[in-house]
Amino acid sequence: MRIQHPSLLNLSGIEHGFFTRSGGTSSDTYHSLNCGYGSDDDQDKVRQNRALVAKTMGVDEGRLVTAYQVHSADAMAIDAPFPKDNTPKVDALVTTSERLAVAILTADCGPILFADPIHRVVAAAHAGWRGAFGGVIEETIRKMCELGAEASKITAILGPTISCKNYEVDQGFLNRFTETRKEWERFFSPGQREGHHQFDLPAFIMMRLEHSGIGTAVNLDLCTYEEEDRFFSYRRSTHRKEPDYGRQISTIALV
Repeated sequence: MRIQHPSLLNLSGIEHGFFTRSGGTSSDTYHSLNCGYGSDDDQDKVRQNRALVAKTMGVDEGRLVTAYQVHSADAMAIDAPFPKDNTPKVDALVTTSERLAVAILTADCGPILFADPIHRVVAAAHAGWRGAFGGVIEETIRKMCELGAEASKITAILGPTISCKNYEVDQGFLNRFTETRKEWERFFSPGQREGHHQFDLPAFIMMRLEHSGIGTAVNLDLCTYEEEDRFFSYRRSTHRKEPDYGRQISTIALV
């Protein structure tokens, strides 16, 4: 049901999990732990699934908090859940509040969980290509430091993300990166079709993490597209012309 990494698991007072698609109540396309209210799944099933995640994390159902993700570089510090009718449009949540599980939803984009166990600050960030390109990683770390974290004490783990060999992009996409920094061309390799390229999103995210000055950065090296039994994938569903797709959740909390 959830994947954990020793780099966070061994930290005192930190609970975390990159949850898979298994162990929930949804059926058909969303089988079974779909946690995305933005999908067309039965909303009560989604609520039940999120309640299962909250229980596993050891927090109250209402204290598992996600934002309205918009592929931005914006991060927000929170100290309590917010009303469902006033969900902020940001792509990272940061907190120092105990038993408040900050979480993000993904279906190919990079889920990143951050923790500074010394200064008791945690965060969850949604890093698709737009967010990673725009600076959501750096903004998340900046918000953490505003709350007392120290960059060198931060551990960050990149969870299940679409891999390079399954992420084909066009020439315009590559140009957007190389026009910003020529050396970013190294994150691209020849595509399967003429005029296309394979983009290594996990490697790009790891580069941004490593250049940020944090203490530890780890990639779980798991591909959402390849592992159908474990993960939802927007791109896989699109290629199969499926009507919709589920979202897996990644979350972290101070306990």
